[in-house]
Amino acid sequence: MSEILFISHRIPFPPDRGDKIRSHHIVKRLARIAPVHIATFADDELDMGEEVELAALARSYKLVRRTKPLVLAGFQALTARQPVSLTAFHDAGLAAYIDTVLATHPISTIYVFSGQMGQYVPADFAGRVIVDFVDVDSAKFEAYAAKRHPALRWIEAREARMLRDEEARLAARADVSLLISAAEAELFAARLTPQERAVSDIRVLANGIDTGFFDPATVESEPQLAEFSYPRLIFSGQMDYAPNVEAALRVATRILPLVRNSFPDASFHVVGRRPTLKLLERHGVAGCHIWGRVDDMRCWLKGSDMAIVPLEIARGIQNKVLEAMAMALPVVLTPDAATGIGAVDGQHFSIADSDEALAEAAVAMLRDPRRCKISGLAARRFVTDQASWQSALDSLPEIAGWTGRSVRNAA
Repeated sequence: MSEILFISHRIPFPPDRGDKIRSHHIVKRLARIAPVHIATFADDELDMGEEVELAALARSYKLVRRTKPLVLAGFQALTARQPVSLTAFHDAGLAAYIDTVLATHPISTIYVFSGQMGQYVPADFAGRVIVDFVDVDSAKFEAYAAKRHPALRWIEAREARMLRDEEARLAARADVSLLISAAEAELFAARLTPQERAVSDIRVLANGIDTGFFDPATVESEPQLAEFSYPRLIFSGQMDYAPNVEAALRVATRILPLVRNSFPDASFHVVGRRPTLKLLERHGVAGCHIWGRVDDMRCWLKGSDMAIVPLEIARGIQNKVLEAMAMALPVVLTPDAATGIGAVDGQHFSIADSDEALAEAAVAMLRDPRRCKISGLAARRFVTDQASWQSALDSLPEIAGWTGRSVRNAA
């Protein structure tokens, strides 16, 4: 029986951040198709503690604790004339494991999750190669470069150029290249030359949401939030990720003061792993509270009155938005944060762009608790009907090359 090799830049357990949520559901679906071997990295000791989940799911696996300093990765990138994203995720032990799996198991499909892991696909592998780019990393670094201090702009611009070339190489190498939304797929294709596009099969594999898990009826509100008066605004995510940090600081320093002109007791709660020092310095200041990693995000969402997501740089579909919607929470967000979801502005969430418009949209809704409730319920109905993981991954067996083959444990 043919088997699958899954190569990912982060262990797909636990599903507690955007990329890991996607990889978690994909690898579990692949394991229902055929035996899966997993090669992946752990960011920290908490990730290493999830090794038991790999052992339970995979036919074999290799989990490497990623400890390479960014300075070393940067030096290696300059020396090898590669993107830092590749050298940061290069590990000889992981490469050796992949070579061994390919030599000793009947691997017919390699699923690469995130472009920096495409470096591990051997040139002579004759099976099917799927590269899940998720979103367009090279465009993300271009956006970073445009916002950076001139001293850092060259570094980000170099990364953008070199990642674009790597994306083009992988798209030509892959049987299928996957992006998270139609908008990302169009952007990815637009960055290729006509010759590169001609040899690339670019498709969409959207994110979903587990509305059985993210259900306000299944959890209690976080008790700590009950200590705060109405309204309580929340922003969730990986809080050392630059776009999330910028969005949270935008609320704390520019949007929340405008909201507090109408609601003096309004508070803003940042919930997620690894908050930066800049964020921690805001804790307890002018209604801002930085909570870090929590045991159950659902409790914090249920205990809040509104999610506010003012992302200025956003690629793909934002899981934080889907989670808030599934928890029947009214959401105010920027156009970039709404991209790819397909919900209706004014019905399922409220879209605004400037600081003033975002604050006005939040205040208008918060002044009408009935409208907040209707918006939240409409949001939950939308994601329940149109954004489940089951429907999102219906095409995965065909993408992986299993059309017409027997699928183990199909359900």
